[in-house]
Amino acid sequence: MNIAIRSLGLGFGLAAVIFALFHVAGPWFFLEGRRPFQLNFTVGGALGLVLGLSAPSILRVPAKAAIHAMALTAVPGMLIMAAVGSHFAVFFPQLDPGLDKVFGSLMLWFYGFALAGSLWRARNA
Repeated sequence: MNIAIRSLGLGFGLAAVIFALFHVAGPWFFLEGRRPFQLNFTVGGALGLVLGLSAPSILRVPAKAAIHAMALTAVPGMLIMAAVGSHFAVFFPQLDPGLDKVFGSLMLWFYGFALAGSLWRARNA
């Protein structure tokens, strides 16, 4: 199977999992206080970094192709999550609509670290 198809498939699948996770457990991501906020962004960044570093293994591509593969994985998720964030109250009616900014930031944080991890992996291959 082609690298682009595998990467896009992973990207759409990952977006579906993120959407389902926030739909089911959304209130747990937005607890009041600094510590839960910091924990969310720490875990989001760490998960993104792990995804980026392991992209060649997951997608069965050479490490030199990691950034290309991760970019194709990140684009669908970033576009879908931007659409979800712009209509946050429609997709997540149980959550405060003002949390759309936090959701968008968390998604950028996750995907940014995924891209950074894959860049590091590709440059050190």
